[in-house]
Amino acid sequence: MVDGKILVAYFSAGGVTAGAAKEIAAVLGADLYEIKPAVPYTAADLNWMNKQSRSTLEMTDPDSRPEIAGKIKDFAQYQTILIGFPVWWYVEPRIVDTFLESYDFAGKTLIPFATSGGSGIEKAAASLKEHCPAAAWKAGKLVNRSNAASWAETL
Repeated sequence: MVDGKILVAYFSAGGVTAGAAKEIAAVLGADLYEIKPAVPYTAADLNWMNKQSRSTLEMTDPDSRPEIAGKIKDFAQYQTILIGFPVWWYVEPRIVDTFLESYDFAGKTLIPFATSGGSGIEKAAASLKEHCPAAAWKAGKLVNRSNAASWAETL
């Protein structure tokens, strides 16, 4: 069971994660916050087949921290935060790391959810915990639009 005021924070490159995040927020009565890059991604930026594309360069550099546009208003009010993202290179996109390093999550419960065409969430979940060890992490789930709401009902 989730406690306190809930936020669903998500990064979505192509809309799939956004759809799942909106379904989850509706079920939980949660607020939504989109993790938006300060410089939006173009289709060319997201071409993972191109070794020089922006997403490839970010993901091959573990220290890359893309800048986020906008901040969460009154972050302290949230006790439980669900963090959604597409799985890139078996982990979360670097902009999610930027998000985790931008706030103090001590004493907060974090629950990851991810969308993917074939990868699991396990490596991403381990990586998230490394970037944000002060939070109380709960098990996450790989979701899509058809099962996001039913998963949220189990929280």
